Formats: sequence, structure tokens, C-alpha cells
Amino acid sequence: MKTTLPTITCLALGLFSTVTCFAQKPEETEVWEPEPAVVTPGSANNQAPSDAIVLFDGKDLSLWEDKDGNAAGWEIKDGAATVVKGTGVINTKSGFGSVQLHIEWRAPSKVVGDGQGRGNSGIFFQGLYELQVLDSYDNRTYSNGQAASMYKQHIPLVNASRPPGEWQTYDIVFKAPSFDQSGKLLTPAYVTAIHNGVLVQDHVELLGPTKFIGQPEYQAHDAKLPLQLQDHGNPVSYRNIWIREL
Repeated sequence: MKTTLPTITCLALGLFSTVTCFAQKPEETEVWEPEPAVVTPGSANNQAPSDAIVLFDGKDLSLWEDKDGNAAGWEIKDGAATVVKGTGVINTKSGFGSVQLHIEWRAPSKVVGDGQGRGNSGIFFQGLYELQVLDSYDNRTYSNGQAASMYKQHIPLVNASRPPGEWQTYDIVFKAPSFDQSGKLLTPAYVTAIHNGVLVQDHVELLGPTKFIGQPEYQAHDAKLPLQLQDHGNPVSYRNIWIREL
């Protein structure tokens, strides 16, 4: 019979390196519950894992609607949904709180305009907190408004943009804020974002919803609200959108 012998661990403690030893069995630090649920990872080409909700598979926008609750008016072609200027934002029909989101986007191959006028759109978590979509390839604008910025709040760590016309990926973890029953903020929102495989937002704290003018500040809102994609007048395209609730 095999006998498990206790491990003798010695630590040097204090200024004069007093040595303290104690015995511990390996199983004393083994945790068996809870057992993590099994999730089948997505296959090649960023396909969704088994527990994800596929918000857009390239065929239709049936899980989306415009701001008035009507059918989304964006163009569907070649597996992509493209902004049609003037049709407005599109929102998911379902609301979400904390999530992991995968989304692919493409700025127009024909470069028109510069700065904020070039390939502009945006991804709004809970319809309030914007991760900027912009053609930032050789296109200078204010740093907290370029691609992969948390708009007007956090500058991306680096500019990982691909040239216009090429598909780009965002993989984001959004931790929703929480409020008590009186509407007081308990925990702020946090975002981690990866742009084309490169970390660009490292668990940054948001100071409130995105504001174009002025400083952000929190106001209590529902725990689950729709994801929103912006119509900023540029024909930006999206594909392969999936989300996991956390």
C-alpha cells in the first residue's frame, strides 16, 4: 500500500528570518466543488462556443430591432450586416448584463473623410457604454476617441488597427455596474478588450455611461439592457457576433 507522507513546508518569517515549519497533506488544498460546467469551445474562424448566444450568423437580423422596435434596416450581404445611413442604431431584442462578446467589423475599403468621419460606428454595452469602432489605420484623431477606446474615457493601450477593408475582431469582457435599491452605485462597470488578438483595455473602470460632451456619471439603470450598434453615417460592416452571459 502506498502511503502519502505529509509535506514539510518551512517559511522564513520576520526581519531575522525565523524559520517556521508545518506539515500539510496535498489533499488539504484540493477543491472539488463546484465543478465547472462543460463548454465546448468554438471551432476555427471564431465560431461560437456551445453556451453562447449567436446574435448574428450572417443570414438575418431577426434578433435585432431599431430604436422604435421595428425590423432592423441595415443591409445583409455576403454574410455581413452593413450600416445603411439614416436607418439608425440597432439594438438586440434581449437585454444583457455582464457579458463576453465576440464581434467582427470592417471599415469601408474606400476611404472617405478623416478623423472621426472615417469608418465610424460603435458598440454600446447596455446601450450606454461605448467601445469605439473607427478606421484608425493611419488616421489620427483624439486618442480617447480612436478605435478600441472606451469612448472619451480610456485610451487603448496600443493601436492594433488593420487597413480599411480588412476584417477586424473585438473580444470584450464587460462587467456591468450594480446599484442598490435606492439607486446608489455599488460597483462600477469594468471592461477588458482585445483588438485583433492584442490587449487594448486591461480591466479599466468606467466612470459612467458614455457622453459626447461633459463628464460621465452614473445613474441607476436596469441590470439587463440591449446591446447596441451605432449608425454614425458610415457603411461599417459587422459579422460573426456572439455573446456569453457571465
